Amino acid sequence: MLRLNLETVLWIIASTREFHAKEEVVFPDDSVEGNDGDWAMQILADHGSDNTLRELRMAVHNLEPSEQAELLALKWLGRGDYGPNEWEAAKSDAADNWCPEIMDRLIATPLISEYLIEALEALGIDHEE
Repeated sequence: MLRLNLETVLWIIASTREFHAKEEVVFPDDSVEGNDGDWAMQILADHGSDNTLRELRMAVHNLEPSEQAELLALKWLGRGDYGPNEWEAAKSDAADNWCPEIMDRLIATPLISEYLIEALEALGIDHEE
Protein backbone atom coordinates (compact mmCIF):
# COMPACT_ATOMS: atom_id res chain seq x y z
CA MET A 1 0.00 0.00 0.00
CA LEU A 2 2.71 2.51 0.98
CA ARG A 3 5.90 2.17 -1.09
CA LEU A 4 7.66 5.03 0.66
CA ASN A 5 9.59 3.83 3.70
CA LEU A 6 7.55 4.48 6.86
CA GLU A 7 10.67 5.51 8.78
CA THR A 8 11.32 8.17 6.15
CA VAL A 9 7.78 9.52 6.48
CA LEU A 10 8.07 9.60 10.27
CA TRP A 11 11.43 11.40 10.03
CA ILE A 12 9.88 13.97 7.66
CA ILE A 13 7.02 14.47 10.12
CA ALA A 14 9.44 15.07 13.00
CA SER A 15 11.68 17.35 10.94
CA THR A 16 8.87 19.49 9.57
CA ARG A 17 7.46 19.86 13.07
CA GLU A 18 10.85 20.95 14.33
CA PHE A 19 11.29 23.45 11.50
CA HIS A 20 7.75 24.87 11.70
CA ALA A 21 7.89 25.18 15.49
CA LYS A 22 10.71 27.67 15.34
CA GLU A 23 9.53 31.07 16.46
CA GLU A 24 10.96 32.97 13.52
CA VAL A 25 9.16 30.90 10.87
CA VAL A 26 6.09 32.92 9.87
CA PHE A 27 3.56 31.79 7.28
CA PRO A 28 1.16 34.05 5.38
CA ASP A 29 -2.57 33.78 6.04
CA ASP A 30 -3.26 32.86 2.43
CA SER A 31 -0.80 29.98 2.23
CA VAL A 32 -2.61 27.92 -0.39
CA GLU A 33 -0.92 25.75 -2.94
CA GLY A 34 -2.53 27.52 -5.89
CA ASN A 35 -0.62 30.80 -5.50
CA ASP A 36 2.45 29.55 -7.36
CA GLY A 37 4.29 28.77 -4.15
CA ASP A 38 5.87 32.22 -3.91
CA TRP A 39 5.26 32.27 -0.17
CA ALA A 40 6.85 28.83 0.18
CA MET A 41 9.97 29.83 -1.72
CA GLN A 42 10.29 33.01 0.36
CA ILE A 43 10.00 31.08 3.62
CA LEU A 44 12.63 28.60 2.53
CA ALA A 45 14.92 31.36 1.26
CA ASP A 46 14.56 33.30 4.51
CA HIS A 47 15.61 30.24 6.50
CA GLY A 48 18.18 28.77 4.13
CA SER A 49 20.86 28.65 6.82
CA ASP A 50 18.66 26.59 9.16
CA ASN A 51 20.25 23.15 9.64
CA THR A 52 16.92 21.39 10.11
CA LEU A 53 15.60 22.87 6.88
CA ARG A 54 18.76 22.01 4.96
CA GLU A 55 18.66 18.38 6.13
CA LEU A 56 14.95 18.14 5.40
CA ARG A 57 15.27 19.58 1.90
CA MET A 58 18.22 17.31 1.13
CA ALA A 59 16.37 14.22 2.32
CA VAL A 60 13.19 15.03 0.40
CA HIS A 61 15.03 16.02 -2.77
CA ASN A 62 17.08 12.80 -2.61
CA LEU A 63 13.93 10.68 -2.75
CA GLU A 64 13.08 9.15 -6.10
CA PRO A 65 10.44 11.13 -8.03
CA SER A 66 7.94 8.30 -7.47
CA GLU A 67 8.57 8.53 -3.71
CA GLN A 68 8.19 12.30 -3.80
CA ALA A 69 4.90 11.87 -5.66
CA GLU A 70 3.72 9.44 -3.01
CA LEU A 71 4.62 11.99 -0.33
CA LEU A 72 2.51 14.54 -2.20
CA ALA A 73 -0.35 12.03 -2.38
CA LEU A 74 -0.05 11.52 1.39
CA LYS A 75 -0.38 15.27 1.87
CA TRP A 76 -3.52 15.35 -0.27
CA LEU A 77 -4.99 12.35 1.52
CA GLY A 78 -4.28 13.82 4.96
CA ARG A 79 -5.69 17.18 3.93
CA GLY A 80 -8.90 15.52 2.81
CA ASP A 81 -8.56 16.09 -0.93
CA TYR A 82 -8.88 12.31 -1.39
CA GLY A 83 -10.39 9.59 0.75
CA PRO A 84 -8.64 6.36 1.73
CA ASN A 85 -10.55 4.49 -1.00
CA GLU A 86 -9.07 6.96 -3.54
CA TRP A 87 -5.44 6.27 -2.58
CA GLU A 88 -4.48 4.85 -5.98
CA ALA A 89 -6.05 7.85 -7.74
CA ALA A 90 -4.21 10.24 -5.40
CA LYS A 91 -0.89 8.55 -6.20
CA SER A 92 -1.62 8.63 -9.92
CA ASP A 93 -2.60 12.32 -9.83
CA ALA A 94 0.46 13.16 -7.73
CA ALA A 95 2.72 11.42 -10.25
CA ASP A 96 1.05 13.34 -13.07
CA ASN A 97 1.43 16.68 -11.25
CA TRP A 98 4.90 16.12 -9.79
CA CYS A 99 7.65 18.65 -10.36
CA PRO A 100 10.75 19.42 -8.27
CA GLU A 101 9.31 22.70 -6.97
CA ILE A 102 6.35 20.90 -5.42
CA MET A 103 8.67 19.39 -2.81
CA ASP A 104 9.73 22.82 -1.55
CA ARG A 105 6.10 23.91 -1.30
CA LEU A 106 5.31 20.65 0.50
CA ILE A 107 8.07 21.27 3.06
CA ALA A 108 6.88 24.83 3.63
CA THR A 109 3.23 23.80 4.14
CA PRO A 110 2.44 24.82 7.73
CA LEU A 111 0.37 21.72 8.58
CA ILE A 112 2.34 19.15 6.59
CA SER A 113 3.23 17.01 9.61
CA GLU A 114 -0.43 16.79 10.64
CA TYR A 115 -1.49 16.00 7.06
CA LEU A 116 1.03 13.16 6.87
CA ILE A 117 -0.11 11.71 10.19
CA GLU A 118 -3.76 11.92 9.11
CA ALA A 119 -2.87 10.14 5.88
CA LEU A 120 -1.08 7.32 7.67
CA GLU A 121 -4.07 6.88 9.95
CA ALA A 122 -6.51 7.00 7.02
CA LEU A 123 -4.53 4.20 5.36
CA GLY A 124 -4.53 2.18 8.58
CA ILE A 125 -0.75 2.30 8.93
CA ASP A 126 0.48 1.88 12.48
CA HIS A 127 3.02 4.50 13.46
CA GLU A 128 4.68 5.86 16.54
CA GLU A 129 5.68 9.46 16.78
